[in-house]
Amino acid sequence: MFEQLEALPDDPILSLIKLFREDLSTKKVDLGAGVYQNEAGQTEVLPSVKRAEAKILEEQTTKTYEGLAGSADYNTAMQRLVFGDDHAALRDGRVATVQTTGGSGGLHVAARVLAGASPGAKVWLSEPTWPNHGPLLASAGIEFASYPYLNLATQQIDFDAMLGALAGAPAGDVVLLHGCCHNPSGADLSTEQWRALLEVVERRGLVPFIDMAYQGFAEGVAEDAYGVRLFAAKLPEVVVVTSCSKNFGLYRERVGTANIVAASTAAAVTAGSHLASNTRRIYSMPPAHGAAVVATILNDERLRAEWLEELAEMRTRINALRRDLAATLAAKTGSNRFDFVADQRGMFSLLGLSPEQVGRLRDEFHVYMVGSSRTNIAGVREANLDYLSDAIAAVL
Repeated sequence: MFEQLEALPDDPILSLIKLFREDLSTKKVDLGAGVYQNEAGQTEVLPSVKRAEAKILEEQTTKTYEGLAGSADYNTAMQRLVFGDDHAALRDGRVATVQTTGGSGGLHVAARVLAGASPGAKVWLSEPTWPNHGPLLASAGIEFASYPYLNLATQQIDFDAMLGALAGAPAGDVVLLHGCCHNPSGADLSTEQWRALLEVVERRGLVPFIDMAYQGFAEGVAEDAYGVRLFAAKLPEVVVVTSCSKNFGLYRERVGTANIVAASTAAAVTAGSHLASNTRRIYSMPPAHGAAVVATILNDERLRAEWLEELAEMRTRINALRRDLAATLAAKTGSNRFDFVADQRGMFSLLGLSPEQVGRLRDEFHVYMVGSSRTNIAGVREANLDYLSDAIAAVL
């Protein structure tokens, strides 16, 4: 049987991680892996997470299943984090939430519910978008189209083209949006653009599908949820998927949620049953530990305050690195072509380098980034800033 299979190509990011690990150079720079790194190049466990884990180990009395929807404490805490403590959709009981295996699991589960609810609907993806969006949707049996988003020449959002494309989308189609820290571009919608987009979505009868993988990494926990909270307040139906990988540093724990904001309480209960049914058919019960950590932090006033400080430190460091990298590149290249890096948000930016230039950076300078020149800004450190900037200047 298995002799008939043909080997599939390696995942480009995972292959890049392998190459980086095998590189013996002391100058090597990792800008490819999508994880936060501190100044020492480490992805450490947050102190608030360690304290929460100690509390869980001391108090936990069972390892039995939580249920198809996962931890109720976690789901409620995440609803309040994403939508706000007093959001009308929560007060009205219009939000159905299930715990998922990371944001990827949430995207797939939500896509399967969308495919079942409206078999002919397409999901519109930004161009560019996270490369795994397409495969996750396709594996759920849903078709997709694309709308213009980033003008690579100017590194600005082509908002008029975006609105124009979505204004022609059929009613009932789904538009996938990045809640903040757009991956891979780092170019985020402003509050004014979110409001203008809301008008088009509402007028055309589209369903927003918002991927919130980096809440707190752009401007702040509440600020980064602006689009989600606006759309959930103004529209009858919204789908929101979240991840706790970045903002809690729980990458390997695979913690996320899939949320459906429905038009009524009854519709939310029905939607929740479909979310849970799909988790049963994919992985049955979600893992408990990571969700317990998040729930413990968010429901403990002292731990929550500590976590918010840690999150602010990560956010502040990334934004400072953006400014430093843009300024250093300007000095090294005598050009302002990289000024956009300072204005964008989150861990990623597209530097606008060719695949050949990216290859030279890897082969000649031991600088690793994916072929699209998507760069993890958190991989930049004060110790490698000059070396990295010199390398980029050399391949231009």
